[in-house]
Amino acid sequence: ALADLVPPAEAAAHARTLLAPVTAHPALPETLRTWLSLHGSWDRTAVALSVHRNTVRQRIARCAALLETDLDDPDVRMELWFALRHI
Repeated sequence: ALADLVPPAEAAAHARTLLAPVTAHPALPETLRTWLSLHGSWDRTAVALSVHRNTVRQRIARCAALLETDLDDPDVRMELWFALRHI
């Protein structure tokens, strides 16, 4: 698999560095992971997390701000998805 091209220790170090701004807030990584796994669906993410969809929107906006990135960019989403798999 593509994820196997990077040694696990290096992938974990990269993930910790990349996601450091959001890992200080426990709900943010879980929300981001769920949102990405559901292809950016606010409603399905809200149902999966048992929160209101506006809560999902606020958390994702907070992730984007903390990570200083554009979550509409598919390359960014892919990198975050791989990183979330290693934390």
